[in-house]
Amino acid sequence: MSVTDLPGVAAQLERAWCSTRVAGIGGANLKLTRMDAQAYPSETHDYAEGLLVLEGELHLELAGAPLVVRAGELCVVPAGVPHAVSAGSRGTLLIVDS
Repeated sequence: MSVTDLPGVAAQLERAWCSTRVAGIGGANLKLTRMDAQAYPSETHDYAEGLLVLEGELHLELAGAPLVVRAGELCVVPAGVPHAVSAGSRGTLLIVDS
């Protein structure tokens, strides 16, 4: 058993949008990243991706439609769906992928 101080890890990340793997559970990776107000380019994966906002809010463009994900909310992006981060995102994001 282990306990990870997610806010502590996030505070030590050198750059925004540079995620660090904090754990693996089954076949899933749990990665932590710090968001800043900058946009992040569109990407598509061949696997589903969970985006859990721990603090702040995430502004997404999901398949061309705007979406705001707030602290405590989880957005699951299905495999093959393009998604981009819009300007204004801030806080801490936990990414769950395989």
